[in-house]
Amino acid sequence: MPAAQPDPPALHPAPATAVVFDLGGVLIDWNPRYLYRKLFDDEAAMESFLANVVSPEWNGQQDSGRTWAEAVEVLGREHPEQRDLIAAYWHRWQETLGDAIAPTVEILEELRRTGVRLYALSNWSAETFPVARPRYPFLESFDGIVISGEVKLAKPDPRIFRHLLDRYGLDPAATVFIDDSEANVRAAAAHGLVALRFEDAATLRNDLVRLGLLD
Repeated sequence: MPAAQPDPPALHPAPATAVVFDLGGVLIDWNPRYLYRKLFDDEAAMESFLANVVSPEWNGQQDSGRTWAEAVEVLGREHPEQRDLIAAYWHRWQETLGDAIAPTVEILEELRRTGVRLYALSNWSAETFPVARPRYPFLESFDGIVISGEVKLAKPDPRIFRHLLDRYGLDPAATVFIDDSEANVRAAAAHGLVALRFEDAATLRNDLVRLGLLD
């Protein structure tokens, strides 16, 4: 009778060698309300303006590469009575920026000290990211940053994940991706990355400990 064969070794995911962070909502507190609360006396009117005029979909087109000049001109023709409020989104954009999200920045710095490769992948206008960059010194911790407006592709388009992986020579199975958008997390997972939905720094830390990236 032949000797029993040993069980095959258990399969484990590849050890993570890179971590990719989203920026807005994860490391940077960005919110157009910081600006528009200065311009509206009525909170409900402001919320209607943000939802129906300078909507996330409209702003997202700048994240995909449209210029702000074109964005303001097109929307200003549709809403001429609100042109100045629309233009403020661009001309006073720096007032939409809040502080760095300190607990997450602490995690970023801990990861940097471990030697893991660090990247950012953010939906952000190519015209406004240079305004924000000097304000947040931790951005210099990254080995590379992909800004959607610069490559004219925005999450959750799978092509931007391929661009990231190819540009920096990353193995998706060994790359952890962190984002606060469920759609972006699903898209990253579909592309083979280890995708984490960001809820808060404590949960993120636990996830990174589970993956062996932090103690």
